[in-house]
Amino acid sequence: MTTTERPQAIDVTLPDQEELIRRLLSDSPLLADTSDHLLQVVNVLESYGVVLDAYSRNLVYQGKTQLLNPFPVMRFFHEGFSFGRLWEHLKGDRINFEYAEYCQKAMFWHGTGGMDAYFDSEPFRDACRRVISLRSRRDPLLRLVNTLYPGFAPEAIRSMTTIYALGLFWRVMSDIFIDLARRYRIGEVACVLDVVHHIRDGLVKAAGSPIQYEVEFGGESVWLLPPEAGLTFLVDVAVPYVEAVFFRGMPFLGTVSYNAQARQIAADQSQFKYGALYADPVPSMGAGIPPSLCMSDMFRNLPEELSRWYDTHGRNQADAHVQICVSFQKSMFCVTNAAIAGTMPHPLTTEDPEQQAANHAYASSWSERLMGCQRVALLPG
Repeated sequence: MTTTERPQAIDVTLPDQEELIRRLLSDSPLLADTSDHLLQVVNVLESYGVVLDAYSRNLVYQGKTQLLNPFPVMRFFHEGFSFGRLWEHLKGDRINFEYAEYCQKAMFWHGTGGMDAYFDSEPFRDACRRVISLRSRRDPLLRLVNTLYPGFAPEAIRSMTTIYALGLFWRVMSDIFIDLARRYRIGEVACVLDVVHHIRDGLVKAAGSPIQYEVEFGGESVWLLPPEAGLTFLVDVAVPYVEAVFFRGMPFLGTVSYNAQARQIAADQSQFKYGALYADPVPSMGAGIPPSLCMSDMFRNLPEELSRWYDTHGRNQADAHVQICVSFQKSMFCVTNAAIAGTMPHPLTTEDPEQQAANHAYASSWSERLMGCQRVALLPG
């Protein structure tokens, strides 16, 4: 560098709402487009893709085998039971499927999207009654519980249906993230915007894929999510997932008080701000804290390139889980960016004033939500 040259200044100003809108409408990534961000995001999503593959297989397995099982103690053994796997399970040498269950509970509890609306329909209630009737023929405990507490079994069926749908969703996302890493290594993904476009295109490609769920009891089949329900991947599962897990989330036991008098938790679920985009990137690594379990799973499957990068950043490998959490949050902004782009009402290239206004209103509504998130994660670094 000559004496007349100056280092390029790095903008460390948090993007305001107008800047977020501008980025969304100009097809610019929310996350600063730097080489470090590209390395972190692609590699952490590759690790996450491997983990999601296991999560997906397990949740689909649960949906097929664990419906109305009163004691699902073997639900994590989708690869088959063995004493070796049991020993690994007991000593914690395994994928932590508890994080998958946390995400499912968040989706189920917040109840947004078309699938939740279908749960309140008469066809779904009829399907629940039929499943309960078929299962009760061989399950006197269920017959007794259903008589005493008629709302219990339908609620359990709703929950398991959400588990199965989430498994289908994660199957698609795992494939998208693994393919992203492949394209990165052959040079087809060279910047953060390419990452957003790859995820957006994957979401759009799978957008109309049907979400269906059929179970069988005693040789009889029952559709819980039938084809005629018209539920699809993007609007009925993917967007509700972003809403429930990225934005709302759930407060973790032991980190805030659930005492109503303490008022540490909002009474209105729509005001929850415990999702991945709001979180302070400091996993406690305490037992039972879902994000800590997820970071542990990704650490076990961390690509060598990202592991080496952590060696020279932060406190080296001593705080690798914290660094993974930071990288993961950055990647989730990319996924959110892609979901917004994939559901924009009209093409960004439109010259129709009414369509432009609709796009602006859509981007404005999302940017308002993003203003409360960890915008510092969007900055270079």
